[in-house]
Amino acid sequence: MLRLEIVTPEKRVLDAEVDSVTVPTASGEAGILQNHAPLVSALKPGVLTYAIKGATDKLAISGGFVEVNSDLVSVLVDSAESPDEIDAAAAKSDMDAAEKALAANGLVAVEDAAESRNAFDHAAARLRIAAGK
Repeated sequence: MLRLEIVTPEKRVLDAEVDSVTVPTASGEAGILQNHAPLVSALKPGVLTYAIKGATDKLAISGGFVEVNSDLVSVLVDSAESPDEIDAAAAKSDMDAAEKALAANGLVAVEDAAESRNAFDHAAARLRIAAGK
């Protein structure tokens, strides 16, 4: 078993024994099982999935970091939302605003474009979770 801790600046979202965790790292999805090699990685906005006794749960997360060490998976993110916490209309509005900002890519600084991409990815993840996917 793995111990999964998910922490935001406001609260401890989860502290549980899990069978597996999948996180959206900056270089792609990473699956984590018991006895995983030590790891520290940046996280991008997306869907974090974890399994407990065959049941799978998902959270929409913002960017942050993951550390794996001795069967402890620590996830530090700005936000982590379960399906019942997500306002789908607000997520859709956020996604539309980010999409408009991305459309103006040629007119903004590279840093602003990256922020817009992260905002879009986070809103898209929130919509996927709200829809139960």
